[in-house]
Amino acid sequence: MERLIRRTATLPVRPDGTARLAVVADTHSRPHPATAARLAELAPDAILHAGDIGDRAVLDSLANVARVYAVRGNIDTHAGDLPDVLVLDIAAASPLRILMTHIALSGPKLRVAVARMAETEGAQLVVCGHSHVPFIGRDRGVAVFNPGSIGPRRFALPIVLGSMDLTPAGLKLRHIDAASGETWLPP
Repeated sequence: MERLIRRTATLPVRPDGTARLAVVADTHSRPHPATAARLAELAPDAILHAGDIGDRAVLDSLANVARVYAVRGNIDTHAGDLPDVLVLDIAAASPLRILMTHIALSGPKLRVAVARMAETEGAQLVVCGHSHVPFIGRDRGVAVFNPGSIGPRRFALPIVLGSMDLTPAGLKLRHIDAASGETWLPP
């Protein structure tokens, strides 16, 4: 079994103890043309990229908006410097520990190894990509967020990104349509 590269980081918060994160995945070298506009509208404190980046220039482009935290996806064989697992701590008014990895779900359920890792790390939220399917759910006591894909369309799936707002009231997760900027909800 291949050894996973794991890293940790602490994300910044705003002076009022809140944080806003943009979450993207599966750009496959070609993020939607409106990605920069959507990110500018969000004005995030940081951007999370949950893997399948493709061309590393994608991360450079995202870094023009905010600091980027990324994990390697299954197509990112050239990105040996990126971790497979990233544990992120946000010391906000409502502290949050995030476990980010590219492949975490089997349908709507966490893979056993990822669920164990989340428990070991004390993570309240798992952020992942891979399926291109936007998903917000809970499994085994852990919140799960897949922002969907902001890259080339796959099948009839939407092209979306995610937003995370951490406030004293808690965590709010949502999907945003890449083309329109409107909140995306499943049909």
